[in-house]
Amino acid sequence: MNEVNIMLAMPSLLEPLYIAFGWLTRVLYNFFGNYGLAIIMLTIIVRGLLIPLNIKSQKSMLKMQALSGKQAELQRKYGDDKEKYQEALIEMQKENGAGGLSGCLLPILQLIFIWPIFRIVSGPLTYLSQVSSDNINAMIELGKGMGDKVINGMVTATNHIGLVKALSENAQFLNECVKRGFVKMEQLVDLHFLGMDLTMTPAWNPKLYVEDPKTYFPLLIFPILVLATSILSMQLTKIMKPGYKEEKEAKEREKVNEARKGQSGQDDATANTMKIMNWTLPVIMLYTTFTMPAAMGLYWVVGSIMGILTQIIVFYMFTKPYEQKKAEVEAKKEAVFKKSAKAALESNNGGKASGKGKKGKKN
Repeated sequence: MNEVNIMLAMPSLLEPLYIAFGWLTRVLYNFFGNYGLAIIMLTIIVRGLLIPLNIKSQKSMLKMQALSGKQAELQRKYGDDKEKYQEALIEMQKENGAGGLSGCLLPILQLIFIWPIFRIVSGPLTYLSQVSSDNINAMIELGKGMGDKVINGMVTATNHIGLVKALSENAQFLNECVKRGFVKMEQLVDLHFLGMDLTMTPAWNPKLYVEDPKTYFPLLIFPILVLATSILSMQLTKIMKPGYKEEKEAKEREKVNEARKGQSGQDDATANTMKIMNWTLPVIMLYTTFTMPAAMGLYWVVGSIMGILTQIIVFYMFTKPYEQKKAEVEAKKEAVFKKSAKAALESNNGGKASGKGKKGKKN
């Protein structure tokens, strides 16, 4: 089953989300008079609503890192008793406001929000033009009755991109639909953005670029930007995470330290697994961009940019101050340790000198 069929198979449980997102998109379209701008603003609003959750997740992560010392103490205390260790860990997290579901909830919500966005971009007659399902089905049947070439591609009550194309390109079909009262002329909307038809799907097949370069070459911008922004976001996530500098320094020390070569090999295997997982998402996003309307690619590009901006804001508001404070605390600890060591050394040397003095007097 491909992505389109998976999307269409989503349960009606999400119908309230479809209605809400559709209403908001229609309001934005009526305000801007441009389909692309409506999708961009919808993305900004949706991703903007997730920023507080993103900040909460980052705060929780910082608190978890700050509790790493206490977590190590719990591991030493309970040893192999994993059940008691987990209970103590959860209790400690509750007391310090760390952990929680915010870290898991954010990616789940981002995934859930894909469904209503896809429903809107694949069903503009329903959500933008407000054509009833009965009339959409009637137009589909009419198109089938007029011949196979009238409506090309898969068309259903929820995915009617082929029907939109037929209405815009086949004058006879459009006139018949209007005449029968299936659709009004004022209900038809312009689904172009910067000269690109956002109902079209970017193509893998090189033949299409030769046959219709004006249509397909501009659409390539979406897969390219989806891949570029997702890779950039992935790199920023790695660089801006708490403890990245220490982790990097530790890896460099491991490479130099030949005595830890066996452990380093195990760590390398874990790192390679993480790399594969990190690269999987950009590849999946690139693939799906070539299987969905270009409007979906526009949503992902703007969403990735919003995610990158959120990462930068969170880093400078929380992560960087935390790292600076942590460095200051470590510097103070080191200064106290050096001072204590110096005092102990001076005391020891003083004791030795005193002992020598007494010995000289004896002699």
